[in-house]
Amino acid sequence: MAYAEKVYKVRNGRTTKQFTWRACYKKPDGSKGTEPGFATKTLAVEWGAEQERLIKVGAWIDPEKRAATFGEFASIFMASRRKRGQTTATRWDKLELRILPRWKDVPLGAITWFDVDSWQQTMDVEDVSRGHCVSLMSTIMTGAVDAGYLTVNPLFGRRRTKDTSGDAARPKPPKIKRDGGVRPEDVIRIAERLGPARGIHVLTTAFTGMNWGEGLAVHRDNALLWRRQQWGAGEFACRVLRVVEEFAEYQLRDENGTKQGYVVRLEPTKNEWRTRDIDVPPFLGRLLDWHLQDWPHERLFATDSGKPWRRGNWSKMFRPVCDGRDERSARQGVAARAAWEPICEGLDMRSLRALHDTLQSELGVKEPLAFEAAGHKRPGIKAHYQRPTPAMRAARLEGLEAVFWEALENVGLKALWGRVDLVKHPEELIS
Repeated sequence: MAYAEKVYKVRNGRTTKQFTWRACYKKPDGSKGTEPGFATKTLAVEWGAEQERLIKVGAWIDPEKRAATFGEFASIFMASRRKRGQTTATRWDKLELRILPRWKDVPLGAITWFDVDSWQQTMDVEDVSRGHCVSLMSTIMTGAVDAGYLTVNPLFGRRRTKDTSGDAARPKPPKIKRDGGVRPEDVIRIAERLGPARGIHVLTTAFTGMNWGEGLAVHRDNALLWRRQQWGAGEFACRVLRVVEEFAEYQLRDENGTKQGYVVRLEPTKNEWRTRDIDVPPFLGRLLDWHLQDWPHERLFATDSGKPWRRGNWSKMFRPVCDGRDERSARQGVAARAAWEPICEGLDMRSLRALHDTLQSELGVKEPLAFEAAGHKRPGIKAHYQRPTPAMRAARLEGLEAVFWEALENVGLKALWGRVDLVKHPEELIS
């Protein structure tokens, strides 16, 4: 039961006759809790009794935790949540650049939805980034509730206010699409210009839909495996690329968020849907087979030394291929180079993944298979009942095969890279 104790003031090292009252109560673990500074005994006892009442109903917050700031708990939260490296790096970036400058020294209990909603409207970033920052704050505040720092998360389930005043109300200029309207013909021309070791990576991305990290991580042990399924009175068989891991490039940090440099690390796939076997069209299976015979490294789409590409290094090589370049004359220490006309300005590897998904829609690929190939979770109850069938798989492969051959003809090519004749050795497809 709560009670009060006198606390005598000390002046010049000597105890005086002046005193205040200290509230005493039993904490959840049975230890003694105290809170000094009360003017009367009654106030101290009432405060202590209220703490014991809150403990009994499960609504009590330790005074030491109650005083914690958002920045202090954010560090505790980040150190206790083990996520994939890229996810952790992205969270730290949002905290350091946007959230902590405003909320680092604010006590958790002083944060209100009104203040957070007002703040997010003032952020000079895209609205989607504002939403991500508020969402991360809410996640951390929910962690504070679970850890006993708060009784309720004031941000949970709230809808942000969109800024519609002034310039915000004016129509936005249309966004420039990064893919520039990419076509299969553009993909073939880019692959031809890159050469076989780089071009096969571009073709594979465009015709399988793997993302950047998944493509870099494809190991030769997971390349051109066989998928076999009963189909009618016979069997359906096709080659597949197995996606079980991916490379991620991110800023490495320690438990306190201190930067430790950029790394490229192999990680598991993002979720269970990203771990999958992707059916490979026959033309691509043939090209990949020849690539495996020529390529000396374990990872199919690595640098010449066998290491995973860094985004910056890939971009230095990839951008001139897509955007074009000027002619350069030979001079001491610098080789001559021919000019390149632009093929598809602004194209990036994500756009190739988007092209694949667009082609699937154009070809009428059924939803169960389209979601599987892209590594996406299909929403709704149908995801539990519908599964890809061999007929769906065959139709998709036939469609992608036809798209490739038509595009190859449209750009006036019969072979790729001047040495790969796709018509020869057809028996390799069934060997």
